[in-house]
Amino acid sequence: MTENNDNAASAKAAGAEEANSAGDVATRPDAAIQMAFGDRSDLADQYHSWLAEHATVRGLIGPREVPRLWDRHILNCAALADVIPKGATVADIGSGAGLPGIPLAIARPDVSVILIEPLLRRTTFLNEVVEDLGLENVTVIRGRAEEKVVRKEVGLVDVVTSRAVAPLGKLAGWSLPLVRPGGQMIAMKGSSAAEEIERDANLIRKAKGKNPVIVEIGAEVLDTPTYVVKIQKV
Repeated sequence: MTENNDNAASAKAAGAEEANSAGDVATRPDAAIQMAFGDRSDLADQYHSWLAEHATVRGLIGPREVPRLWDRHILNCAALADVIPKGATVADIGSGAGLPGIPLAIARPDVSVILIEPLLRRTTFLNEVVEDLGLENVTVIRGRAEEKVVRKEVGLVDVVTSRAVAPLGKLAGWSLPLVRPGGQMIAMKGSSAAEEIERDANLIRKAKGKNPVIVEIGAEVLDTPTYVVKIQKV
């Protein structure tokens, strides 16, 4: 009787695993992935595996996010490629599990990406991912964007980007000192972007930022397009 129960439980578990696997395949947005990453789609798949299988275990991504990794995270961040100049050097501050920097680096091999992250367990993860994917256009730096040692190591870059790091005013104070004159910070923001621009106008000016604009990105690859705030460095 026990053996039968064990066999039934094993069969049930195997069936659930097969169903989950089939669901993952069915919901994989193949056309959008191909459009975003082209012949580097295999690297995007590898990164998806790292997020789903390792980042969740290490507490970098919530387990409930796994079914939404493509649309809400990877493709969402890859859409940033729409507004990055050709051949730019981009610093991603507060990179966490590599969002948006790694999807951008996969989608745009012409761009050099610097991932800035203060926590050791996250930079360890980032270095492992970069090595496994062979991303020669990515560098990982441990530290905070506002630290002098980090600013010295990074130097001045064309673009500083970020996702879900801080309110816009505080973010400008961290980002714009890393931006070369004439460069820009491009912050991924949600529906509150316009309110943040109005509320933090003085802080943006104090950080030597000007002409903040909201740009919609990802319309071709996302069911729900996302938005960035672009601020030019004086």
